[in-house]
Amino acid sequence: MKIIHRYILTSFLKPFLSTFLIALFILIMQALWLIFDDMAGKGVTVAILGKYLFYVSVMTVPQAIPIAVLLASIMTLGNFSENYEFAATKSTGISLQRLLTPLFILVIGFSAVNLVFLNNLFPWAVMKQTNLLKNIKKQKPALALIEGTFNTEIPNYIIKFDKKYGKEENLLKNVLIYHKKSYNKLNSITAKKGIIAAEQDSRYMSLQLEDGYLYEDHWSNNNKKAARRRMPFSKTHFDTYTVNIDISSFNKEGLEEIKLKHTRGMLSFNQLNIFSDSLKTNYDKYVYNKANNIKNRIKTNHLYAQKDSIDKYSIVSPILSNFDTKSQVQITESAVNSLERSLKAITNKQGYKNRRKQLNLIDTEYHRRIALSFSALLLFMIGAPLGSLIKKGGFGLPMVIAIIIYLIYHFSSEFAKNMAEESTITHIMGGWLSTMIFLPFAILLTYRAARDKSFISMDPILNPIRKLFLFLKRTRLKTTKKNSI
Repeated sequence: MKIIHRYILTSFLKPFLSTFLIALFILIMQALWLIFDDMAGKGVTVAILGKYLFYVSVMTVPQAIPIAVLLASIMTLGNFSENYEFAATKSTGISLQRLLTPLFILVIGFSAVNLVFLNNLFPWAVMKQTNLLKNIKKQKPALALIEGTFNTEIPNYIIKFDKKYGKEENLLKNVLIYHKKSYNKLNSITAKKGIIAAEQDSRYMSLQLEDGYLYEDHWSNNNKKAARRRMPFSKTHFDTYTVNIDISSFNKEGLEEIKLKHTRGMLSFNQLNIFSDSLKTNYDKYVYNKANNIKNRIKTNHLYAQKDSIDKYSIVSPILSNFDTKSQVQITESAVNSLERSLKAITNKQGYKNRRKQLNLIDTEYHRRIALSFSALLLFMIGAPLGSLIKKGGFGLPMVIAIIIYLIYHFSSEFAKNMAEESTITHIMGGWLSTMIFLPFAILLTYRAARDKSFISMDPILNPIRKLFLFLKRTRLKTTKKNSI
C-alpha cells in the first residue's frame, strides 16, 4: 500500500508543480500588464521592476495554489482512469477513498500553508508592493498623473487633464490646474494643451501650457473686503505659459519607505478583527447620534405627550383652532418645512452607506481569505472525482474543464464580495457564497465517483422518453393490424 501511495503522490506532485508555475506566471503577467503602460519607457530600472514582480508573485501564490490543485487532480485521476489503473486497484479491494487518502492529507497541508500565507506573507507583500509603486510614482512624478482624475499627489497642486498621449505620453489635453498659494487663496489655470518636461534628478517638473487662461486672486485675509471691492481677481489669456513645480520632496523619499500600512489588504486576521471592532463601534455611535438628532428635531416626546389632545376624527388639530387663519397657515407651513428637513435627514444615506461599506469591506475580507485558504481542498474534492469520471488525462480536456470551473468559482466570489459591500447580503455570505455553491457539487461528484457511476446519469430523463416511444410504437402496430384485418 505504501508503494501505491508513493506512486499516487509522485504522479500528483509532478503536474501540480508545473501547473502551479504556469498559473503563477499568468497571474504575475496579468498584474504586470496593468501597470506596464505607466512604467514602460519611464526610466524604471530592471532591479526596481524585479522587486515589484517579487512582491506580486508572493501576493498571487494563494490564488495559484487552488488552480494548480484543481488542474493537477483532474489530470492525475484522469490518467489513472484512462490507463485502467483504478480498475486494477479496485479489483484488489482498495476503495477510492482509501486510495486518495494521501492526496487528501497533502491538500489539507496546502490549505494550511495557504492560510498561513494569507495571514502573514500576503499582507506584507501587499504593503510592500503598494508602497513601492507609490514611491516609484513619486520618484517619477509623471507616473503619478492619471488622466480623467484630480491628481493630488503633488503638494499644493491639483492637476486634471482629459488625455495623456504622445510617444512618451508627456502630452496633455484640456489641462486644469489648481495652485494653493496660501490659506484661502487658490489660483487656477486652464489650457487646451500641455507638455510635461522633467529632467533626470531635477528638483523641478515643468508643465508647458498652450492657449489657456490664468485666474488669480488678489486679496488676503488682512484686507479681504477692501481687496475684493477693488480687484477680487484677474483673468489673463496666454498663448504659452510654463508652470514650474517643485518636486524635490519627492526625490528625498526612498523606494522602501513605508507610509501606507492599514488598508484592508495589508492587515492580518487579528488586525482585521481589531479594525472591524473599531469601525463597528464608530458605526453604532453614528447611527445612534443620527437617530437621536432626528428624534430631537421632530420632537417625538412632545408629540407623544400631546397625542390624547388630538381629535382623531378631525383633519385639523384642536390646537390650530386657537389661532386665526393666517397664523394657522404659518404654523402649518413651518411644520411642513420641519417635516421635509427631517425626511431629508432620514433619506440622506450617504454617510450611513460610506461607514457601512467600510465595515463590510473589512468583514468580507476576513471571510474571503479564510474561504480562499480552504478553496484548495474544495477544488480537490471537485477535481479528483471529476478526473476519475471523465477518464481523460493530459493538458487538453482537463485544462478546459479546470479553467471553466475556476472562472465560475472566481466570478461568483467577486459577485458575492460586491453584493456584501453594498449590504445586499451579509459579509459571511459574501466570503463563503462561492464555497456554498460548489460544496454540494463536490459532494455529489465524490458520491458518484466512490460508487463508480457516470458523471451525469441521463437514465431518469431518457427512460420515460423510451417508454413513451415504445408505447406509441406498440399502439401504432396494433392499429395497423386492425386496419389490415
